[in-house]
Amino acid sequence: MAEVTAIPVFPCALPDETLEFYQALGFEVTHRQVKPYIYLAMRLGGFNLHFHGGGKPDPKGNAGICLVMVEEVEPYHQSFFKGLKGKYGRVPTSGLPRITRLKPGQCRFTVVDPGGNSMIYIAREEPKYEYPDKEKWSKLSPMERALETATNFRDMRGMDAAAAKVLDLALAKNPEAAPVERARVLAARAELAVAMGDEACARSTRAELGRLALSDEDRVRYQCELQAADELERTIG
Repeated sequence: MAEVTAIPVFPCALPDETLEFYQALGFEVTHRQVKPYIYLAMRLGGFNLHFHGGGKPDPKGNAGICLVMVEEVEPYHQSFFKGLKGKYGRVPTSGLPRITRLKPGQCRFTVVDPGGNSMIYIAREEPKYEYPDKEKWSKLSPMERALETATNFRDMRGMDAAAAKVLDLALAKNPEAAPVERARVLAARAELAVAMGDEACARSTRAELGRLALSDEDRVRYQCELQAADELERTIG
C-alpha cells in the first residue's frame, strides 16, 4: 500500500496565542491564515499539526486530543519546559496553557494549548500500567490506597484536581495514620498544590509535613517523594 500520512486538525479560537505557544515549543509555522477563516499549520520534525477556526477554549483540555508516539519522551519534555519557561517566565502547570510533569520512570506527559487542545506524548515502549488487583489492594492501608489512586489520576490521566481530592479525603479520614504514611500523602499533596498554583495549600501542607517525626531511615527511603514539591518549584520557577 502507498504511504499514508494522517494530520490532526484541532479547533482554534485564539490564533495569535496558539501560534506563540507552539513556536515556544519549537514548532515551525508552515501556514497562517486568519481571513476569511482561521487555518494554521505547524510542524515539528516529522509531526504536522493543523488548526481550523471555531470552538471555545476548554480548560479541561478536551477541545481536541492527539496521541504522539515517540521513542523517548524525556528530550521532548525538557525542550518544551525550556521553551515555555523562556516564553512565559515560568513553566505553566495549571490553567491554559499548561504542561504536566514528568517524574522519573514516567513514559508520558501532556501539553495543553491555549485553546484546550491536548497532545499526549507517549513512549512507544511504555510499560503497561497495572493497577493493583483485588488481592494486592486488600493488603494496602487506606493511605497507600489513596496514594495509588492519586498517582493514577496525576501521572496517567493528568487530573491533578481529582488526585488532590483523593489525598485530601485520605488525610481527613485517617488522622491517626502512621507518620511515614501521612508524610508521603502530605508530600504528594504539596507537590500537587505547587503544580496547581495553590500557594496557601502548599504552605500549610509543607508546615504539617515538617512537624512530623520521621526516622532517618524513612527520610532517606522516601527522600524523592518528600522533596517533590521543592524540586517542582525549582524546575518550573
